[in-house]
Amino acid sequence: LQVLNEKKLQEVDSLWKEFETPEKANKIVKLKHFEKFQDTTEALAASTALVEGKLSKNLKKILKKIVAKDAHEQLAVADAKLGGVIKDKLNLSCIHSPMVTELMRGIRSQIEGLITGLPSREMAAMCLGLAHSLSRYKLKFSPDKVDTMIIQAISLLDDLDKELNNYIMRCREWYGWHFPELGKIITDNLTYCKCVRKVGDRSNFASSDVSDILPEEIEEDVKAAAEISMGTEVSEEDINNIIHLCDQVIEISEYRAQLYDYLKNRMMAIAPNLTVMVGELVGARLIAHAGSLLNLAKHPASTVQLLGAEKALFRALKTKRDTPKFGLIYHASLVGQTNTKNKGKISRMLAAKTALTIRYDALGENTSAEMGAENRLKVETRLRLLEERGIRRISGTGKALAKADKYQNKSEVKVFDPSGDSTLPVVSKKRKIQEVEEQDTEVAVKAKKFKAETKEGTAVENDEPVKKKKKKKDKEKQAEEEEVLNEELPTSPTVEATCVALLFHYALFMTTLVYLQNTEKKKKKKKKVRNEDED
Repeated sequence: LQVLNEKKLQEVDSLWKEFETPEKANKIVKLKHFEKFQDTTEALAASTALVEGKLSKNLKKILKKIVAKDAHEQLAVADAKLGGVIKDKLNLSCIHSPMVTELMRGIRSQIEGLITGLPSREMAAMCLGLAHSLSRYKLKFSPDKVDTMIIQAISLLDDLDKELNNYIMRCREWYGWHFPELGKIITDNLTYCKCVRKVGDRSNFASSDVSDILPEEIEEDVKAAAEISMGTEVSEEDINNIIHLCDQVIEISEYRAQLYDYLKNRMMAIAPNLTVMVGELVGARLIAHAGSLLNLAKHPASTVQLLGAEKALFRALKTKRDTPKFGLIYHASLVGQTNTKNKGKISRMLAAKTALTIRYDALGENTSAEMGAENRLKVETRLRLLEERGIRRISGTGKALAKADKYQNKSEVKVFDPSGDSTLPVVSKKRKIQEVEEQDTEVAVKAKKFKAETKEGTAVENDEPVKKKKKKKDKEKQAEEEEVLNEELPTSPTVEATCVALLFHYALFMTTLVYLQNTEKKKKKKKKVRNEDED
């Protein structure tokens, strides 16, 4: 189409008025060249190339004809990216502005009047068919929509688990009124339902053969319990309803196993490295939680670690408490086999390696699971290192097994130093001898003074008569004390210090004792004097 009146195009806000009718539109633009598509596939190829900003072959031929005729004119383009491609390849000046978008909108509204020879019904059918084909093409080849099956499968698997638990609980409770002992003997839910469906009433256990369902020991226990059961009697209609419920449980269990195999195969095809790292169930739940594999690849490792624990995270941030350490990744086998002390460390390392494998699966071209196996081996080595508390060492590549270091004895024999026991400062030998001699003389002088004080203390006594026995005892004690004092003192400085301290305490004790005796005697004298005055 060729623009006839460029002045009216400058008024962008009122441009829509010029395309109200086909007559007005023909005054603004004029058809210059029109070429039909041969079939729908050609139209689809051209439209997909325009959507992706590429130049199709047919469009390139038409533009070359225009360049040959009108090279000086500008080409109005609705997509700026496509305009850049045209300018690079054909050297044709292109324009893209709000005025161009309004012009394109007006042309689309009056396309039937501008292009003659196209019936409205055929035009509508062509647009509808092309729209369906284009949508189907986008949906088929979009990398975001490949993992939709995984999201639906894991959601259905969770729903089936909930329904199975409800059905099995109802079946056990219902049949438990008739045969309550069976629930304690058979713990497996699927085996319980199969056994109930095959036998029905508990009275049939004695005559029926359930060896294909139960082992011999449990079969004997079930038959013995059926004979002495405390359950109530039920009608055949009740038993039939219970059997129908068991059929539903068995069918759902079989379908669940089939769905699990399907999910496992899909995960290995779409995200093999993620499946090797955390397993198919945890990997599928991570993809479903993020919305798609590409969205999950955009998340950092810290977000992958906490996916599924958003409520706990924001609650911890709001209450200023410790944030959670793991979310859905807690159910991975590597986190489950660690002790509680190391779960946080392993989940952090596993999330970091998992984020790498997710990006490799989403954006890489290789479909092998070697990278996931290598990263899993590194995490297992780290786990072994934490459990063994540093005995082993992580290898550099991760492929090689961790090896223990050779033991080398580097201990040194140390001799005990007795000089550390002495609390006295270190002095030379000559000075030590002089100090010892001075200490000996001081101790002898103190001992003489102490002897004189003790003699004076014992001599100072009152005029009252004392019994002969006490005098003899005092004399014997004084003689013993003099003998102890006359003994030679040892020459060691520590022993001399202790002897001086003992003598000092002994002298203090004797003086206090004498003082107390004198005070008691004075009190007795005063009492006698008072008694005499009263008389």
